Amino acid sequence: MKRLPIGVSDFKELIENEYYYVDKSLFIKEVIDDGSKVILIPRPRRFGKTLNMSMLRYFFQKAEADNKHLFKDLNINKHESIMMKQGKYPVIYLTFKDEKYSLWQDCKKGIRILLRDEYIKNKYLLESEALDEVEKKDFRAIMTCEAEDIMFSKALKNLCKYIYKHHNERVVILIDEYDVPIQSGYLNNYYNDVVEFIRNILGAALKDNEYLEKGVLTGILRIAKESIFSGLNNLNVYSLLKNKYSDMFGFLETEVIGILKDFEIEFELEAVKKWYNGYVFGDNIIYNPWSILNFIDNGSELLKPYWINTSSNDLVKMLITKGGEYLKKELEDLIKGNEIVKQVNEDISMEDIDKATESVWSFLLFSGYLKPVKKEVISKRLYYNLRIPNLEVEYLYEEIILSWFSDNISNDNFNFMLTALTKGDIETFEDILSDYVIKSFSYFDVGDESEKFYHAFVLGILVALSNEYEVKSNRESGYGRYDIMLIPKDNKRLGIIIEFKKVNKRRKETLEKSVDNALVQLQEKNYKQELMDLGIKNILELGIAFEGKDVMCKIR
Repeated sequence: MKRLPIGVSDFKELIENEYYYVDKSLFIKEVIDDGSKVILIPRPRRFGKTLNMSMLRYFFQKAEADNKHLFKDLNINKHESIMMKQGKYPVIYLTFKDEKYSLWQDCKKGIRILLRDEYIKNKYLLESEALDEVEKKDFRAIMTCEAEDIMFSKALKNLCKYIYKHHNERVVILIDEYDVPIQSGYLNNYYNDVVEFIRNILGAALKDNEYLEKGVLTGILRIAKESIFSGLNNLNVYSLLKNKYSDMFGFLETEVIGILKDFEIEFELEAVKKWYNGYVFGDNIIYNPWSILNFIDNGSELLKPYWINTSSNDLVKMLITKGGEYLKKELEDLIKGNEIVKQVNEDISMEDIDKATESVWSFLLFSGYLKPVKKEVISKRLYYNLRIPNLEVEYLYEEIILSWFSDNISNDNFNFMLTALTKGDIETFEDILSDYVIKSFSYFDVGDESEKFYHAFVLGILVALSNEYEVKSNRESGYGRYDIMLIPKDNKRLGIIIEFKKVNKRRKETLEKSVDNALVQLQEKNYKQELMDLGIKNILELGIAFEGKDVMCKIR
């Protein structure tokens, strides 16, 4: 049985060491047949971008060592006309995947070193008679990192020129994970600096470069509004919503069935589907390759999150936490397995991503945290039905929600608070809830807008009590709409209805008056009828009132 390539992203190492490989070599043919001069293929992380880019590198690269043997047993070898291009081009290969820093000066230095190292790989050019002395002087300045930033911004294009002059062959440029420094800049407040630096480097190399044969880039997002690719009319972008290249990243179901069969665990298919299936690229249903391989490597004994634990997920957590009440209401629907309908924007601006809820959903889609179910045109605009792809990603959302509480209140106290609620011990529940509200309002940055806290609280209950209760919110019952209903799965347990009220200062309400109004509403609207119809006799009706950071609870 071949070894699984866990963490192996170098194509030559994978083939020569006979690791298990799902053949994606026809990606090479698709790239060559593509009429676009520059191709950008955004995909979620850990879906095979780096391995595919490494494969392109070894295919195109004109090198002393012949790499043709790497492709002899692969599907691409059946295409003679394509194989004639193997080893025919000089290649510049850069990966930005490790260029993430807390400080801008460190990020800039890291990118400069990345370009320097590519010059060092090509230092044979210093011996070339095709380069004049000025060009060699500039080459040495980059190689020693003594050059000014403006020279580094032209370094990629100049290297193309030097290579072309020596080989008389145009250059293939491969750039992997180009947007990693941009996301790092967004999180660490040097966004504008890094965007301008990368724009200058890539713009010079990819726009009107007469020495360029083909450019292929990967990342997570297109990020077009930043004008990184401004004026690049030879660029074609193939997002995960498009069908081209849609079967080249991640595993198709037929491929997963083949892997499970090879490792004699095909009986695990249905369980694997629930955990790691569900992504939709173009017209294809895709499995997460990182999770599939790790699941098999662990002896298929444990279905658990693998992909979501490969990153801190800080950006996702920040966007969801800072999102307003409507985002949290829609997240509640997603957690319950429902769909939300959103206009999807492929040209996301990282700078504005937390300023518009629609941008958050688009980011989550293209990052792999949501999947498109169907699309439709509404008022001339394209909308998608979105949902959570699988149990692994659902686990991440639940962890983010629970972290809202654990960041402000210990897990023990949080569980104690919910236990007190479900036992009807409202005094204890109120004490812990009051402490949590004081700490969490500033965390959610909501001032006295208690609706935002309320929706976060609903999500916390939904996640923490879902094994014992069906949690409903804002649904029809009796003569109106209740805020929260906890329907016990064992109808001998306590059923709970909660009504929230915020003190109306314009009406000169007090905290006690507001909580009494909540109880009056519970009685008049007869919300408990739904629980009674289910045979639940033990019912608690709870009013909760907020005034800034003050909380009062009362039951009927």
